[in-house]
Amino acid sequence: MTEGAPVLVPVLPQHRFDEHALATYLRVRLPGFEAPVAVRQFQGGQSNPTYAIEAGPHRYVLRKKPPGKLLPSAHAVEREYTAMAALSGTAVPVPPVRLLCEDEGVIGTPFFVMDQVDGRVFTDLRLPALPPDQRAACYADLIRVMAALHAIDPARVGLEKFGRPEGYVARQVDRWTKQYRAAALDPLPAMDRVIDWLVANAPPDVERGIVHGDFRLGNMIFHPTEPRIVAVLDWELSTLGNPLAGDLAYTCLPWHLPKSVGGILDLDAPGVPAEGELIAAYASARGWDQVPALDYYRIFALFRWAAIAAGVYRRALDGNAADARGLEAGAKYALLAEAAWALAQRL
Repeated sequence: MTEGAPVLVPVLPQHRFDEHALATYLRVRLPGFEAPVAVRQFQGGQSNPTYAIEAGPHRYVLRKKPPGKLLPSAHAVEREYTAMAALSGTAVPVPPVRLLCEDEGVIGTPFFVMDQVDGRVFTDLRLPALPPDQRAACYADLIRVMAALHAIDPARVGLEKFGRPEGYVARQVDRWTKQYRAAALDPLPAMDRVIDWLVANAPPDVERGIVHGDFRLGNMIFHPTEPRIVAVLDWELSTLGNPLAGDLAYTCLPWHLPKSVGGILDLDAPGVPAEGELIAAYASARGWDQVPALDYYRIFALFRWAAIAAGVYRRALDGNAADARGLEAGAKYALLAEAAWALAQRL
């Protein structure tokens, strides 16, 4: 398989739906939609099941909520659709969205359809298939697109009511604490200590903008041959809030973690920048001298990631994770919580 090529498999048994009902629904709503229809499932994500839909000469992507009991406010495909529709035509590249269906009677859960965008998705942060200059260029474009997103005035794109920007971190700590508790896993003292630390040490929450919520290399589609992002995916966690906490610190986490939990502490890949270079590039793009409170935001980002992983682990235990590897991916929530507490103790 070509490095960066998307992984497509037959639809997982727990994520099958009535393909005939879908085709009937789309045939009268998407111009040019026609039979025969082929459906396969993308692998690599752990949240909303994602499918490649081939209908005659047209290629679409469908994102839906997973089946079964879901944690409160999770799997917000409606938010994904709203964010991408609003950002169309801005400096942030997004796939063209076609429709949102909130009627669970069609295929069992709400879903949306967008065009399939050709390109490469990289899951290895070292970018081993690329030469050093292209590795550096890919990371430079990652920061460029992030800064462009954070510079957008939400009101200009119709997202002024997409969330409450004030008090973002406090609300996020509360939200993900509840999500973590709702997963009903075995007690984890490190997670409890991190939650208490975050509440007690919150800095002033002054920076505001559009937050993607899962801004990382693996959620970017790069041009088929150029080190340039052509689409930003997975807007499920998007909202208004503090983009330093929600995006920048999260993107920096791999520079603080061992490889076993998605880190690159043992990085040996010429061209991949150091964390300090990424932060400096972001600050320069925003016209700043430095980025404030980043240590706190790193701990917050680790905590949020741990809470998300706990939810993945719960869904895997319940048999409805979006990826066949959900049990392995979700099980790292404890390692993430312990890493967050270790970082907090060093401050």
